[in-house]
Amino acid sequence: MTAIIPQHYFETHLSVPDDPLEVVTRLAASGLHDSYVVYENGDTWSYAGGALAELTLDRTSAVLTQHGQETRTLEWDGKPLHQVAALLEAVTVPEWRAYGWATFELSYAKDGDLTDVGEHRMMHLVVPAAEVRITGGMAHLRAADQETLTALLAAIVIGDTSVPAEPFPLNVRGTGVEQYQSSVREAIDSINAGRLHKVILSRVVDVEYDVDLIATYRAGRRGNNPARSFLLDVGGIEATGFSPEIVVQVSADGHVVSQPLAGTRALTPDLLRNEQLRNDLFSSAKEIYEHAISVKVGTDELSDVCHPGSIEVPEFMTIKERGTCQHLASRVAGRLADGRAAWDAFGAVFPAVTASGVPKAPAYDVIRSSEAEERGLYSGAVLTVDHTGSMDAALVLRSAYRQNGRTWLRAGAGIVGQSTPEREYEETCEKLDSVARFLVPVATGAGR
Repeated sequence: MTAIIPQHYFETHLSVPDDPLEVVTRLAASGLHDSYVVYENGDTWSYAGGALAELTLDRTSAVLTQHGQETRTLEWDGKPLHQVAALLEAVTVPEWRAYGWATFELSYAKDGDLTDVGEHRMMHLVVPAAEVRITGGMAHLRAADQETLTALLAAIVIGDTSVPAEPFPLNVRGTGVEQYQSSVREAIDSINAGRLHKVILSRVVDVEYDVDLIATYRAGRRGNNPARSFLLDVGGIEATGFSPEIVVQVSADGHVVSQPLAGTRALTPDLLRNEQLRNDLFSSAKEIYEHAISVKVGTDELSDVCHPGSIEVPEFMTIKERGTCQHLASRVAGRLADGRAAWDAFGAVFPAVTASGVPKAPAYDVIRSSEAEERGLYSGAVLTVDHTGSMDAALVLRSAYRQNGRTWLRAGAGIVGQSTPEREYEETCEKLDSVARFLVPVATGAGR
């Protein structure tokens, strides 16, 4: 039997006068680690590089590998999130925090059904070998060895003197119009026939030039005001995004929050025009209906895992400005019931109703029949979870993706009975522009 070698971090703190965005992008571009995650959660920015432990989930098993220890494998038993939670309990790194992603297709399998699940990995989490968290001008650094800790310090202290890269905007209009609008018409027919109430249909826009995702993240984050942002290269997937909403947030003491955004109008440089669009949003029966049923589903889902009577909607139908869009937004909150934990809350709400549909099961059918390819990371989650039981999961929207040499964008719109194909196509364009206008070609990028 392989000897168990306890892992620990070398740690230090450092005052950071620079913009945290500049620090985390410098770390990502430093080449210190082949895989990494950058995650922005409110006023905390994190960089996680390398891996002391990795957890993966596919249709056959959940697997945990840890440095210096035997690999632990749990064969598929129909409760994959329970298996994930069990394996994380076996992580021996003190005060561990895991970073990673879950694909949309996990939604098909989380209750045990593998009928519509392919061979692709559905989840990949890492407990990093090096981590930097920046809050309030202070950076907390942790690394598995002193040499890496010194390298992190150097990357933070040495400023970047390169000229900021210039984006090369991508035109997302005029492509895939007929195909997308035809799918919307078919979805409206299904809704009016009573098969479902709402479905989110997406379309893909390929990027024909090489994109510097690090420089794109830097430029895009300056041009967006997301609920969460991320930049990652983990498990064969590279992505950067400016998430407009969370899937779920769970605190160590069991407080749970989800944040449905549904109902969209453009956000333009013209303040008067924005006010007109906002008034139109508030007066649209279609948009209000779409939002209200999303909030209803959100409260029902959390009720399954929270204390009776603890569910509330502390914020209902306000406006959130996210990049090139303004949305109707609400917050649903509750407190986990006894015996429930973060993964129960994640399983209850995943995938986000605002990226799937109502009810979810028939919405999945429409999505699979209407969309030409699997969603993968799009409308899945980028998340953190730690030893205290806290979790933060961002909904993966407004993102750029790269895998196997291909780079693409993807966005969707919520279809209800009152939808029109023309407006829904335009809504996808408004959302795509949150990323498309900040794409930085590799030739002009400062990142790797």
